[in-house]
Amino acid sequence: MLNSINSLPAVVTKEEVTETFRKLQDTICTALVHADGKAVFKEEHWQRHGGGGGRTRVMQNGNVIEKGGVNFSAVHGTLPESLRKALEVENPDFFATGVSIVMHPSNPWVPIIHMNVRYFEIENEVSWFGGGIDLTPHYVIDKDARFFHTKLKETCDKFSTAYYPTFKKEADEYFFIKHRDETRGIGGIFFDKLKENTLYSKRDNFELVRAIGNQFAPLYIQLINNNRDRSFSEQEKEWQLVRRGRYVEFNLVYDKGTRFGLETDGRTESILMSLPPLASWLYDFKPAIDSEEARTLGLLKKGIDWVSNKL
Repeated sequence: MLNSINSLPAVVTKEEVTETFRKLQDTICTALVHADGKAVFKEEHWQRHGGGGGRTRVMQNGNVIEKGGVNFSAVHGTLPESLRKALEVENPDFFATGVSIVMHPSNPWVPIIHMNVRYFEIENEVSWFGGGIDLTPHYVIDKDARFFHTKLKETCDKFSTAYYPTFKKEADEYFFIKHRDETRGIGGIFFDKLKENTLYSKRDNFELVRAIGNQFAPLYIQLINNNRDRSFSEQEKEWQLVRRGRYVEFNLVYDKGTRFGLETDGRTESILMSLPPLASWLYDFKPAIDSEEARTLGLLKKGIDWVSNKL
């Protein structure tokens, strides 16, 4: 993999990253429409008041996807002082581009999935890549969890065998609902501020992010096809709404992307497209002992080795 990277131009420009992310949105949307077989994406172009804009694409009420969004943005402008301090940068002028995806399926046996790939730049000062992909099953299915994590490991290993365990641990830590003492789902990989260093060039980091982005469609479509025809009960549908409630809690309380978008005057509808159409907060809900719901709850914890299936 790194040999093929060496044949590419050494310099990575924000224009190249932007166009790559724009094409990634197109590719993923085409694949999801084909997989769903009914829903199509509604597209809205928007402009950010401070500079730049994006394309919000949302699909609803499909054969598989109840609500899902695939967003692309490329924005620029001036960072608020609070963010300049948090990011430890002097220059207030920034550029950021990325693709953000969340899919909420109608069938509770099909998992929620999220992916984000992004690039951030302070001109003549600093730049980095970030992102990740994680899975939030309403019901944890061991075979699917192992498949998901194995594919992510294979992708990371093409660049460095150190990446998957590092990024997996970061995902476990990041996608954690502290006030519930549980992870949002079964994790995946997550990284932030991936910068050029003596081992990996900016081109290396960009190609890693590109490879992760290209994994989204085949990974999720396989998981859809594994479970889309499974029957479900009203009890299982109720549990799905409870788990969606946890998803909402994480995104509104802890998610850095949501907070960054809101604090930099992003488009509210695009930022909050990650929320499901319906969710519930049953008071003091506790699953029955030895139920599938209780088993799933018991697996929402950090440090599980899904590749080796060591639960």
